[in-house]
Amino acid sequence: MASSGFVPARVSRMNQNLEQHVGSGAISGAVALVSRRGETHVEVVGTSAIGSSHLLQRDSIFRISSMTKPITAAAAMILIEECRLRLDEPIDRWLPELSQRRVLRRINGPLEDVVPANRPITVRDLLTFRLGFGIVMAAPGTVPIVDAMAQLRLGQGPPAPSIPPAPDEWIHNLGRLPLMHQPSERWMYGTGSDVLGVLIARVSGQPFDVFLRERIFEPLGMRDTAFYVPVSRRDRFVTSYWTNFQSGALEHLDAPDGQWSKPPAFPSGSAGLVSTADDFLAFAEMLMGQGRRGSVRILSRASVELMTSDQLTPAQKAVSGLVQGFFEDNGWGFGVSMVTRRRELFGNVGTYGWDGGMGTSWANDPVTQLTGILLTQSAWVSPVQPLVCRDFWTTAAQMLD
Repeated sequence: MASSGFVPARVSRMNQNLEQHVGSGAISGAVALVSRRGETHVEVVGTSAIGSSHLLQRDSIFRISSMTKPITAAAAMILIEECRLRLDEPIDRWLPELSQRRVLRRINGPLEDVVPANRPITVRDLLTFRLGFGIVMAAPGTVPIVDAMAQLRLGQGPPAPSIPPAPDEWIHNLGRLPLMHQPSERWMYGTGSDVLGVLIARVSGQPFDVFLRERIFEPLGMRDTAFYVPVSRRDRFVTSYWTNFQSGALEHLDAPDGQWSKPPAFPSGSAGLVSTADDFLAFAEMLMGQGRRGSVRILSRASVELMTSDQLTPAQKAVSGLVQGFFEDNGWGFGVSMVTRRRELFGNVGTYGWDGGMGTSWANDPVTQLTGILLTQSAWVSPVQPLVCRDFWTTAAQMLD
C-alpha cells in the first residue's frame, strides 16, 4: 500500500468502469484524475472524437464550462485581499449599469411590473449568487424576462462563446432588465460569475482574461487554461457532444475549430474556460493547500476558508436550488458547493467543488486530502450528475485504505 493510502488492487476499478461507459456509448472518452498527498493516478480512456482513431491523452484539452466559476471567485478574492474590493460594498461604483435596480413583482410577469430593489447589489451577492438574477429553466415564450435575456445575448443558456457581446455592452444589456428577485432573497445560478468577470476587469484595469492569466494561471503553471485554444494546441482539443433525448445517441455539439477556436468577445466568468486535468489539479491543490501550492501563494488561508464555507441561510436554501432537494445536503460558498450532510461514498462533510455541464466534475475532500477531477466531452442532459460522473466518485472513494 502506498503512503498516500491508495489501495493498489482497487485503483484499477476506475479504468474498468470508465471503459464500460465508453463501450455503452455514454461517452467517447474520459480523463480521470485522483490525487492525494503527492500521489496522482490518471486514467485515460477512449478517443478525442467519435469514430476517430486519435486517442485521448493526459493533456487533452476540454471545455470545463461551470468549473470556471471557482476560478472567477478566486480572482475576486485576490482583489478583496488587496482591499480594492470589499465584500459588502455596493458594486454601483464600478458597475453603474446595475445601480438603482428594479425588481419584478413576479418572475413570469411583464417587465414593466416592478418595484424598487430593497438595497444595492454587493460583491458578496455576486460571489454567493444572491444578486437576484440568474438562470431560469423555462420554454421560450413562457417567461418574458427569459425571452429578453436571449434577445439581449446575455448567454444564459448552454455555453456559447460566439453569442455574448463585449463586456461593456453585455453589462449595459443586463442593466436594461429588472432583477428577478430582491437582492439576498434567494440563490440563483450563474449570472453572478459573469458579472464578477466584468467587475474584476474594471477594478483591476485589465481585461478579465489577462488578469486570470497573470494572477492565477501563470503562477500555478496552468499553461493550457484559457478562453480559447490556439491552432498550435488544437490537436489536443476534444470534440464536444450532446445526447439526443429521443435516440439516446451522442451528437456533435462543437468541434476543435468551433466556438472555442478564437478569443471570445465576452470572456465568461461563468462557463468560458478550457483546461486539462493537470492544469485544474494545480488550481485544486492551491485551494487544498489553503491558498498555496509549493512556493506560490495565490490566496490567504482566510480567503479559502471563507470561499469553501456555506454562505446560505436556511430560508434562502428553502426557495433555491438547481434540482429539488439539492440544498438539503449541500451549501454554497463563493463559486463552489460543499457537502453539509454526507449521503454518498465520496465526500465527507466539508467536501467542496463544482461540475461543468459540458461533461466535467471536480471536488476536494479536506478530510481525506483527496482531489478528484473527471473530464469528458459529453454534455449533461440535466443538472443531475450522469452515471459516469457518479460512478467516478464512487470508484474514487473506494480507492482509499
